[in-house]
Amino acid sequence: MDDETAHRPKRRVATTLTHAGRDPSAFHGFINPPVVHASTVLYPNVKGTRTRTQRYTYGRSGTPTTDALCDVMNELEGSEKTVLAPTGLAACTVALASAVNAGDRVLITDNVYHPTRSFADGFLRRFGVEVVYFDPLDHAAFDRELEKGAAAAFFEAPGSLTFEVADIPYLNARAKAAGATTMIDNTWATPLYFRPLEHGVDLSIHAATKYIAGHSDLLLGTVSGNGEAIAKVRKTWDDWGENVGPDDVYATLRGTRTLHVRMPHFERNARLVAEWLDADPRVGKVLYPALPGAPGHALWKRDFDGASGLFAITFKGRTEDEIMKMVDSLELFGIGASWGGFESLATMPVVNKFRSAKAWPDDEPLVRLNIGLEDPADLIEDLDRAMAHL
Repeated sequence: MDDETAHRPKRRVATTLTHAGRDPSAFHGFINPPVVHASTVLYPNVKGTRTRTQRYTYGRSGTPTTDALCDVMNELEGSEKTVLAPTGLAACTVALASAVNAGDRVLITDNVYHPTRSFADGFLRRFGVEVVYFDPLDHAAFDRELEKGAAAAFFEAPGSLTFEVADIPYLNARAKAAGATTMIDNTWATPLYFRPLEHGVDLSIHAATKYIAGHSDLLLGTVSGNGEAIAKVRKTWDDWGENVGPDDVYATLRGTRTLHVRMPHFERNARLVAEWLDADPRVGKVLYPALPGAPGHALWKRDFDGASGLFAITFKGRTEDEIMKMVDSLELFGIGASWGGFESLATMPVVNKFRSAKAWPDDEPLVRLNIGLEDPADLIEDLDRAMAHL
């Protein structure tokens, strides 16, 4: 966030998303910034190549296109800087790697996005980092682990498979008091509905692949933060040689312009579908924090300004084969692992494959639903038909 932005009266979200990252006067009056395809940047003289004081020095180090998206994210997050990564996973891994050294301990929520777990179990442990997973709802166990030391703590709220809502202000305050760098995968809420830096978290991470870009046609991640924490991310990002293609950056920037229009629509559709499922006796639980009576609803109501369209349902006492048949017979829900796009999706994860601190009940098959922009009445009819054999 530059000095001019910092001293300007705070704008509301819709205005920010419409105006941030745009400077038509810098580009001959064109409303949108250019898509800059670049590697080599020319200098006026040899001295310039040595001092490297000009704004742009090499294509990977930044262009007007990447600056525009970073400006939008900085205004949304309230951050000094944003680093763009080629995927959401890359954003998680570069943030984690920036905060730990060989011999350090890192505490990671047990409901973390499973590719992040794979990175921690493989890469971090291979380079001498002790990885400890914690139940995000067990504060006493978390405090005991902090007493043993932690260089970093990684949160996700809610968890993107089972949707536990952690008390982020509490966990973050405890971790920071113990000297840990804190970070959160905030993809579910987006910066519209939860702003981690306002709760004291050091780094806010997004798989912009999902809601921010919003069209299921690209991969991109962001890490936003302030001070030393984001400076270390930038240094690690540079050391790893990461880069994002300009066309993906531009498409993500275009997606941000309608984020405030799409997110309430996702929430409205998801609430209607979740309420119908909650009233259906064939369904065990509806794991949607925005639904009154759902697990984590009180914390969601306290800390979040809204909800996205991703949630899960369970079927206690049903066999995996029965639920698999139900998912396979859906017509409007594609079977796919991602989420946050315009289309509805369903998937049936094996939850315990990605847990170690607290097991998921074996007799409670889970289906995760990404509610898209279709008419919710059609989605409900599709679910009702698919569940007819239950």
